Amino acid sequence: MDLSIKKIAIIGAGALGATYGSILHEMDPASVCFIASGGRYERLKSDGVVVNGTHYAITVVRPEEATPVDLLIVAVKHHHLDQAISEMVEVVGSHTIILSVMNGINSEERIGTVYGMDKVVYGLALGIDAVREEKSVNYQNQGRIFLGEEKNTVVTERIRRIMALFDRAGIAYMIPPDMIRSLWFKFMINVGANQASAVLRSSYGTLRSSTDARELMDSAMLEVIAIARAMKVDLSEKDIREWYRILESLNPAGKTSMLQDVEAGRKTEVEMLAGVVIELGGRHGVPTPVNQKLFDELKRLEY
Repeated sequence: MDLSIKKIAIIGAGALGATYGSILHEMDPASVCFIASGGRYERLKSDGVVVNGTHYAITVVRPEEATPVDLLIVAVKHHHLDQAISEMVEVVGSHTIILSVMNGINSEERIGTVYGMDKVVYGLALGIDAVREEKSVNYQNQGRIFLGEEKNTVVTERIRRIMALFDRAGIAYMIPPDMIRSLWFKFMINVGANQASAVLRSSYGTLRSSTDARELMDSAMLEVIAIARAMKVDLSEKDIREWYRILESLNPAGKTSMLQDVEAGRKTEVEMLAGVVIELGGRHGVPTPVNQKLFDELKRLEY
């Protein structure tokens, strides 16, 4: 029986969805489609996506017209996840693998609650510097997708299937031993870098060079580390140093997704970042004054 992944659907055509869609389209235009409804369907159908200056007329399918695929990549914003979950019904079949590359630490569980965790693998995108401006996405560094089961002491068959697809397409990836720790590492980065960059209107270059930006990032990330420790997740100050190593590799003119949202007047993912930090801090007795200030300021910027 051929278990190779041949049919891929993507929900979400922002910076990440467009980037991975373009790479998969380069591999095989017939292999990939976007799932979209309403105005998003019409825009993607008429305009396609432009990535690094190249136009891609990626197939677009309405949710009710979709058929099951081998791999479903979820790349929507936090506040669009409930709608996305409702639009997955026809595309998720008995053999479908669901891979979320969203920010945050709970999208997999939210998807798994509806479709079963046996359908879901853990994932995150790290080190990609894609910037979406109007209808175009540009990136210099693809970064890597970290993916796997909760623990990867043994690489399972479904992870090997995704690895084989990514090898064919040229999508860089890593299978870490502990995906929960990796999700928390990315969460820590987003809480620090995304929120500080959005409040201070700072590019990656400014995040590297500004003392104020680094202090704000550090203090926000330290609150995440304190919560992680309370929850028995292996996160520490050395992970902040690892973030700065990654930051050095990013395009200095690049911008975090949250800064892009603020500049475009879009709703941010602050509820999924500072909001979750505040909630978990209260639950575990960890003070979170920095994230409370970031939450208040980012909510102010949304209105």
